[in-house]
Amino acid sequence: MSFRNKDLLKVYHILREELGPQYWWPAETAFEVVVGAMLTQQTKWANVEKAICNLKEHSLLEPKPLAEADLPLLEELVRCCGFYRQKAFRIKNIASYFTENEMNDVFSLPLDVLRQRMLSLKGVGNETADSIILYAAHKPIFVIDAYTTRMMKCIGVEGDYMQLQRLFEGSLPADVDLFKEYHALIVEYSKSFCGKKRCGACLLKQPL
Repeated sequence: MSFRNKDLLKVYHILREELGPQYWWPAETAFEVVVGAMLTQQTKWANVEKAICNLKEHSLLEPKPLAEADLPLLEELVRCCGFYRQKAFRIKNIASYFTENEMNDVFSLPLDVLRQRMLSLKGVGNETADSIILYAAHKPIFVIDAYTTRMMKCIGVEGDYMQLQRLFEGSLPADVDLFKEYHALIVEYSKSFCGKKRCGACLLKQPL
């Protein structure tokens, strides 16, 4: 398949027509997005929702209380997410960072500076950093996850994280809402079609 940059916008409209608006990320505060982005690594979102509820019940979804919480308690509250010791330590660490640094000030940094700041934190890689930047700081950066990589491979495009991110950002308007919606649509489409091996019904096999 000969792929052109403008085809990515066509893919977006195909997914949007099939699935409708996703209204993602489901969170009440920016800090809840940050915590969710840390917890969702290598687990299902349903598990993250359980952990978020546990943290809310203990009033631990604010930076200072979470930073000061006992690690064994945090481990128990996020156990449902897997790798719970590692994740408990990491959310406590990032809570400490946002206790020492005002979130609004951090999120007002230029995008490239903010990205490097997030990547410097323990346990924050490209996908987590970009999820925080897009969904919590509301800055236009496209999140590439395993679903996106697999979808793109299926339509004939392969590349590493940064290559695919450049492709999306170079092919689409730099619009925060569009980036949020597109990423959410890819996730939902992948769960509904790719994850259930409905390759015969794939909407993206048709010429774009």
